Amino acid sequence: MKPADTCDKAEMTALKSQIIGWCGELGFQQAGIAGVDLSFAERRLTDWLQAGFHGSMDYMARHGSKRSRPDELVPGTLRVISVRMDYFPESQETAKQILDDGRSAYISRYALGRDYHKVLRGRLRALARRIEDRIGEFGYRVFVDSAPVLEKALGEKAGIGWIGKHTNVIDRDSGSWFFLGELYTNLPLQIDAPEESHCGSCTTCIDVCPTKAIIAPYSLDARRCISYLTIENKEAIPLEFRKDMGNRIYGCDDCQLFCPWNKFAKLTAEADFAPRHGLDSAQLTDLFSWSEATWLEKTEGSAIRRVGYQGWLRNIAVALGNADTTAAVVAALSLRRRDDSPMVAEHVEWALEQHETT
Repeated sequence: MKPADTCDKAEMTALKSQIIGWCGELGFQQAGIAGVDLSFAERRLTDWLQAGFHGSMDYMARHGSKRSRPDELVPGTLRVISVRMDYFPESQETAKQILDDGRSAYISRYALGRDYHKVLRGRLRALARRIEDRIGEFGYRVFVDSAPVLEKALGEKAGIGWIGKHTNVIDRDSGSWFFLGELYTNLPLQIDAPEESHCGSCTTCIDVCPTKAIIAPYSLDARRCISYLTIENKEAIPLEFRKDMGNRIYGCDDCQLFCPWNKFAKLTAEADFAPRHGLDSAQLTDLFSWSEATWLEKTEGSAIRRVGYQGWLRNIAVALGNADTTAAVVAALSLRRRDDSPMVAEHVEWALEQHETT
């Protein structure tokens, strides 16, 4: 391939059109091209880190400016192809019914099917091969939430949507139930116009957050967020947040479930994102009875593996503590009262105490 600064503009215009078309053929619902100036996002990230809102996620600060400067992470990067893939598998009313049923386990809907990292990464690599077949070798690297990349800022800059007050990206025609992926490249493709915010005066996401983690519009204190507490956090769940967790055992979707823009969300047609092993409506007592071998079998190829088996039991113990008192709930907890993990045992003891006082 000839040097990027000598590429023909008309050739790049035609290639961009082909890339957008290929993205659709590969199962992406939208694609856009972003430049690499993320200076505004860099300032917001710096302020967020200095406030300590990242909690124990030290990796958010580990790579310095590489996260907000794509050309430092991958030298020679001129553009970022940002793509989105819808994942919501069911109606929002169905998800809300599970959330309201204290006997059922609520798992963030993105984690019900196959690990999205693998799905999007494979499709993006296929996209790169198509480009390569068209123009020959070129510089690129694929990312799916797997490196120091500001994917939301890049998605916004590429016109995929705007970053809402809950800090997720929203598309006005499709809502926010989608994954993002990126292909960093040295191709001087035409840049798309960034999307403007359409949140207006709405504060629904802030109002419904169970733990008040959205401390101000566009500002999330991860240390209070149920997604952080149940997945990223590897220690005990702070006492102040246990009751507010309800039956959420892996992540939290409230800020999306109640966002008015998600009335436009479309269900995914992607088979890989279909719920597996009945996890979309499983009973807490059933999941709490899984041995580690069963858990490993049922979560193979799933994003849920990130939490680890002990974290899984810890989270379910809290949810059982928040459930209505029944003989089945108390019996399930009692069986793990002396769990080999001190952390799990402590959460089980807390849960049993909730039923002794009701």
